[in-house]
Amino acid sequence: MTQPRFNMDWMLRDLASSVPQTRHVVLLSSDGLCMAQVGTDKDTADRLAAACAGLQSLSGAIATEFPDGDGRMRLVVIEVDGGFFYLMAAGVSSYLAVLAEDSVDAGLMGQCMRDLVARLGEHLSSPPRVDGRVT
Repeated sequence: MTQPRFNMDWMLRDLASSVPQTRHVVLLSSDGLCMAQVGTDKDTADRLAAACAGLQSLSGAIATEFPDGDGRMRLVVIEVDGGFFYLMAAGVSSYLAVLAEDSVDAGLMGQCMRDLVARLGEHLSSPPRVDGRVT
């Protein structure tokens, strides 16, 4: 069990309202804990956060194959029938995930995500946990 955190959903609302066709926005820790959400219910946000944890781990493994890189994932974009999925490193041990419809302006989405992370990155970080508790 984790200690309660401040509600951070408000930080994601601007992104969701700034980019038309945004469906879900989730802030998650690197181990798959949903820290904030907009445009989705808790169950969907938790499923997305868990899936994103696996994806960021996989992309981190791929990143280590680039000898001049730092071994960290910065951005993953997946296109599927019906839309796009974006996963961006957001802060220390945290990631920003967005699902958007297929008509989304991909450039605008990427820019708005980068702007949010640049403005609020330190607030988007996930504190370390020991035995399931925030330290």
